[in-house]
Amino acid sequence: MKTFSIAIHGGAGTLVEGLMTKELEQEYKSALKNAREAGYKILEDGKSAIEAVEAAVKLLEDSPLFNAGKGSVFTAEGTHEMDAAIMDGKTLNAGAVSLVTGIKNPVSLARDVMDRSYHVFLAGEGAMTFAKNQGYEVETPDYFYDEVRYQQWQGIKDSDNFQLDHSVKKDGKFGTVGAVACDQDGNIAAATSTGGMTNKKWGRVGDSPMIGAGNYANNKTCAVSCTGSGEFFIRGVVAYDVSCLMEHKGLSLEDASNEVINKRILEINGDGGLIAVDTKGNIAMPFNTEGMYRACKSSNGKEEISIYK
Repeated sequence: MKTFSIAIHGGAGTLVEGLMTKELEQEYKSALKNAREAGYKILEDGKSAIEAVEAAVKLLEDSPLFNAGKGSVFTAEGTHEMDAAIMDGKTLNAGAVSLVTGIKNPVSLARDVMDRSYHVFLAGEGAMTFAKNQGYEVETPDYFYDEVRYQQWQGIKDSDNFQLDHSVKKDGKFGTVGAVACDQDGNIAAATSTGGMTNKKWGRVGDSPMIGAGNYANNKTCAVSCTGSGEFFIRGVVAYDVSCLMEHKGLSLEDASNEVINKRILEINGDGGLIAVDTKGNIAMPFNTEGMYRACKSSNGKEEISIYK
């Protein structure tokens, strides 16, 4: 049997050890473990990588600990605008949504864009119309309300400042979530979801829903989900860059991931990390920040749940 594996992340950034209580650290690790195990069980049962990444990301979206779904940050208008993407490495089919509000699990909406429309990327009002046509319930704002997120916003609202969620040193609330997986058939997939940046204006969109920037999967190479300073990940076309180095330069998953995160993105002053998997079930989880919420599990016995370097 081929090696199957899953890796997940809950954001990268200034996670300084000692600034988080042991209790909160345990909550994060527990949330990561639940999501990882749910995805792994799907792979273990012989189901597809695409099903595994969607299930893992949904659980992370349902946790108020992460900046996605329920834990999404506040925009300048005091609303929540969410983005998500999903991609199937076997077919190169992909789906993405941006600037959606009231959707409990944006990753599932992204999957429906992939499976039930002729398109790849829907945004704003159009994405919401599509969601309603697909029977999605629109949650009221109080479902997404989180006191820590609210206080984070209060500190900078009515200013021109915005805050990448992971650049906050004071509290333990961090960013974008994602999952990558390789199933028993050697097919791979990636999914990413985010609530964006605190106090963001003008319908800003980061890398998370952009195929090739924050999310990518191709059976020829790898599946990648990114987290970090979105503007830099867009400019560096980071997720595709890892794949490109593997396809055209023959680099291994590990070497390509490290080249992009610890060299190429740093050269343009970008910070963050990524998780990646190839069709042999190998996993890479590099980051150039103090920490990255991450977890992985492979049928060859590899297993990890970590926060700091």
